[in-house]
Amino acid sequence: MSQQDSLVHSYLFLRRAIGLVGVGLPVVLVFGVLVTDGVFLDSISGYYHSPMRDVFIGAMCAVGAFLLSYRGYDLLDNLTATAAGIAAVGVALFPTTPPDTHTPVEGVVGVVHLVFAAVFFLALAYFCLVLFTKSDQTRPTTRKVQRNRVYVVCGWVILACLALIVVVNLLPHTELHLALWLESAAILAFGFAWLTKGEAILGDVS
Repeated sequence: MSQQDSLVHSYLFLRRAIGLVGVGLPVVLVFGVLVTDGVFLDSISGYYHSPMRDVFIGAMCAVGAFLLSYRGYDLLDNLTATAAGIAAVGVALFPTTPPDTHTPVEGVVGVVHLVFAAVFFLALAYFCLVLFTKSDQTRPTTRKVQRNRVYVVCGWVILACLALIVVVNLLPHTELHLALWLESAAILAFGFAWLTKGEAILGDVS
């Protein structure tokens, strides 16, 4: 295997690793607390304040580390990955405001958490809609065209979920846990996009 082939395989592995963490995170968090406490929480970030706290922090820091080490095709690609990586670590280190009583400091930390979360998801949507759909080929392969469709769908799912989360937070609280399911859908879309980018889904035929 040449050095170039080894580099390509390393990047494919990195992309798949990011995707696997994204796909697995909401499943592990939700079912982990459901099994231990028998409840659903109001948001993915809320699992910081649960027995699954270490899983949440570890997964977000892992995603952040992967993104910070990611190198794309150009400077914009790299800057977007860096911004998303910093935001992912920020989401883990600055927890969402506790659901019950909280101090003013915890309230401020919660606002910082929301900012990092917004940057993280917006960067991921930008990856899907703009960066992942690029090609250095004049005539992309059939699989590349198919992958681009997956990226676009995932990107719009992320943006739609973000918009709906804002709407849900303006509504009276319900027991439907709508924000949880919307956040889960956005994270799953992020995971599937990166698995596709790593060619674990719709990979080019050798």
